[in-house]
Amino acid sequence: MHIVLDDTAMIAAGKGNALASRLIHRAHAAGWFLYAPACALVSADRVRPGTAEHLAALPGITVLELDLPAALAVARETSWAPAHTQYAAEPTAERPNGAVIATTAPETWKGQPVRLIDLGP
Repeated sequence: MHIVLDDTAMIAAGKGNALASRLIHRAHAAGWFLYAPACALVSADRVRPGTAEHLAALPGITVLELDLPAALAVARETSWAPAHTQYAAEPTAERPNGAVIATTAPETWKGQPVRLIDLGP
């Protein structure tokens, strides 16, 4: 399973959200793949300083760089964090079925062609 953390999920994990913590623990134990898009990581760190360092230090979380294809996708949108997150969840050769987005704000993704894991209370 491939899961992309959006900025709200990253902030929640940093604050000790039980569902986010369980997801990270279970993913590591089950061999799932967790991704933290760089733009979302920066956004989360601006809201809750220290979040980026905390998540980057966790085993099993891969930070996704803003490479040229991602930058072009992000450039078409108004907000970098959701754009990079959505781009990261799209199907690729390594992830033909794409990835699921973990979030605490599912309303943010309303109308978008994405699959979600709601980590809200």
